[in-house]
Amino acid sequence: MGSFIRAAHALAIPRASVSAAIHLLESQLGTRLLHRTTRKVSLTPDGLVFLARVRGLLSAAQDLEQMFHDNQIRVRGRLNIDVPNRIARRLLAPALPALLQKYPELQLSLGANDRAINLVQEGVDCAIRVGALADSSLVVRALGYLEIINCASPVYLAEHREPRTIEELTHDHLCIGYGGSCAGHEQLWEYLHHGELDHLSLPCRVMVNNAESYIACCLAGIGLIQIPRFDVQHLLDSGQLQEVLPAFRPKPMPISLVYPHRYQRSHRLHVFMEWFEALIESHVIRR
Repeated sequence: MGSFIRAAHALAIPRASVSAAIHLLESQLGTRLLHRTTRKVSLTPDGLVFLARVRGLLSAAQDLEQMFHDNQIRVRGRLNIDVPNRIARRLLAPALPALLQKYPELQLSLGANDRAINLVQEGVDCAIRVGALADSSLVVRALGYLEIINCASPVYLAEHREPRTIEELTHDHLCIGYGGSCAGHEQLWEYLHHGELDHLSLPCRVMVNNAESYIACCLAGIGLIQIPRFDVQHLLDSGQLQEVLPAFRPKPMPISLVYPHRYQRSHRLHVFMEWFEALIESHVIRR
């Protein structure tokens, strides 16, 4: 929580008790776990390693205790997950009531980000990642591939006409940039042609850093976008967006569930992973 005072309030114990517990723990381990300044408390490198290991041990101990309460393990406790913003809004949130009703003792902390975070530092149990994975320290469960399509709004197409070929796309068409800066006011546009991946540069007048703004700018008629179909299917159905160049779609993007290496995966994490894989099944393609 970045603060001894906030931690004490959250635990409903005196601040002095928190300080004493940390001091005792550091003395027993023979290492410093926390950097302390007048403004902030943060983990040391040893603290990061210790936290990651102890979370797994506590989770395993909790599951072990539950084995003797009933004939089957009860799904209980808190699970911290991190997912892309649009997946949280379009898929996860609408389906959560059924999951929580089935497991009334399960608590979820749902982080919705369009940026990759450090799972260990943020205390996240698992995350959904779309695209190529860079962190080899994580356990990866591949879920399939998301179909990516090219989209434009009727407002945009009324002004620029619908492109039918790649050659037409290069004339008088704009795209909306996503992620970094528009180097030279152009953005790479990806497409598959005869099974081969190719790129071209399209003029880019607006750059965004999240999916909500990306779709909103497309709806406003600012330019073309490339986006997972599930993200905009409702807008395609209502006519607010239209797919263009279906023969020249981008390469499908992998979607994966990732979690830190641990000695034992908690039962609640196992339940969530199985549930999410079933939830995403109709939206992915297999290879």
